[in-house]
Amino acid sequence: MSRTMPEPGLSGRTLGDAVSWSTDPYADALRNGRGPLFLRRTDGWLLPLDVERWCAGADAADLSALRRCEGPVLDIGCGPGRLVAALAARGHRVLGIDVSEAAVARTLRLGGSALHRSVFEPLPGEGRWGTVLLVDGNIGIGGDPRRLLHRTAALVAPGGLLIAETAPQDIDERVEVRLDDGRAAHAGAVPARPFLWARLGTPALLRQARPLGWHPADQWEADGRRFVSLRRERTVLTTSQSADTVNSAAVISSQFPRNTSGDSPLAGS
Repeated sequence: MSRTMPEPGLSGRTLGDAVSWSTDPYADALRNGRGPLFLRRTDGWLLPLDVERWCAGADAADLSALRRCEGPVLDIGCGPGRLVAALAARGHRVLGIDVSEAAVARTLRLGGSALHRSVFEPLPGEGRWGTVLLVDGNIGIGGDPRRLLHRTAALVAPGGLLIAETAPQDIDERVEVRLDDGRAAHAGAVPARPFLWARLGTPALLRQARPLGWHPADQWEADGRRFVSLRRERTVLTTSQSADTVNSAAVISSQFPRNTSGDSPLAGS
């Protein structure tokens, strides 16, 4: 869906990122449940995107992260919704957000709850989420990990968790990329719009996170994938703040979008 005016809270560059992930290569891959799909750097280097895994059920590596989730969960860049569905089945209140309409639609079809929204736009339950997820490389969203880490710190409750998947290498890279499904080589095909992306290994993520009030809680590897959990600094709570924290799940529940399919664990909440 093309847009001529930026949405509230989105800079021109962030809007460009959102439009890029809404283009046909990504939407088509999600609808078909398979690739090929890549991020192509300006020098021609390709990063394969694991569409088949994203469109399948949560695997053992995913579950190793989901078992560590606490309280209500916000899945940033939820894609086709496998983590949202798995968390809902485990009894969590969970909301997915994604800039791709196709991703949100697929999440809703799984019975999950999701919004067509950028992480940099206003979101339900800000400052009250128990856990925020940045899985499948989503620490790269916007090409500015420091900005993203600052934003996620504003989304979680004091003492809340950020669970991120990191690159297997010790890397700290910010690049301009395009989505590429191989069709650009054919006559008449229009290349996807470029956008900024980042890749961070665990050491780089920890260096970026500590000055922003995130402290390492755990690090692990599962099926060749690497994860880090970070805990936000706790603050001294007043009586009124403590009461708000206790009631945070109820507040977040009231702000979940209703799933009109009627088969979501959150329907009617």
